[in-house]
Amino acid sequence: MDAFKLEGLIAAPFTPFHADGSLNPDMIPQMAHALVKNGVNGVFVCGTTGEGMSLTLQERRVVAQKWVECAADQLRIVVHVGHTCLTDARQLAEHAAQIGAHAVAAMAPSFFRPANAQDLADFCAAIAAAAPQLPFYYYHIPSMTGVGIPVIELLKEAVSIPNFAGVKYTHWDLMDFGQCTRFGNGRYDVLFGRDEYMLAGFGLGAEGAIGSTYCFAAPVYQRLLKAFHAGDLDTARMEQGLAADMIATFAPYGGLPAQKAMMRMIGIDCGPVRLPLRTLSAEKYEKLRSELDTMGFFTRCVK
Repeated sequence: MDAFKLEGLIAAPFTPFHADGSLNPDMIPQMAHALVKNGVNGVFVCGTTGEGMSLTLQERRVVAQKWVECAADQLRIVVHVGHTCLTDARQLAEHAAQIGAHAVAAMAPSFFRPANAQDLADFCAAIAAAAPQLPFYYYHIPSMTGVGIPVIELLKEAVSIPNFAGVKYTHWDLMDFGQCTRFGNGRYDVLFGRDEYMLAGFGLGAEGAIGSTYCFAAPVYQRLLKAFHAGDLDTARMEQGLAADMIATFAPYGGLPAQKAMMRMIGIDCGPVRLPLRTLSAEKYEKLRSELDTMGFFTRCVK
């Protein structure tokens, strides 16, 4: 397989719902337009931010297809196909290939969990084989899956998977992350997934990052990356601090509910979240808006 690489900012978009909680795919073109306008290079569809594990298989297919139809010529479309059921994950991977997605990804199963790196690699291999023509990424997010197997150990096993392209690394273990970026002389595409300290990831060798806050605050991270690549670490640190302040402001309101509220605040209404998550009340929505205004979100983070 030819080399495939994701660079710069890859947004993890929210799945838009109507007020009654049903899917609202007609909002996706507006979301895609905003991302392209802000220089985002791709999207990671139906992951954690996209509430992928709260969607039916058919809903996941609809969302993936809409993204491909409206943005595949402007954005790299990576479809998350992870599932606790291997057969379902394989079917989603096959569908992603059929509709013209650029890559697929899967997190580890979170109920019956792999016991070691070999078991995890075998699970990944079975999904990757369902779409052999597409690059496959492992989505490492122990905070959600409970699978904390060091990724460097997985990479040692994954060399036997022909289309294994890299990792979406959403964890705090920077030593493991650094080992992954150096593995095999940079053999794999290791994307950083913690927006609150993205600068550290690039300092350790990342060339791309996947995150939810790029959906509404991409300009902050674009300035950060521009400064980093220019060797202006003071400015890069300042922009990272601004991003961290923004995240610290909305985090107490709940990550996904708050961020969907922030999308509405910038004029892109992605609707409510699905249970067991709880959509912000009108009172909390206004309180969050006020706090974001105070910390400079609307003037410094949104373009």
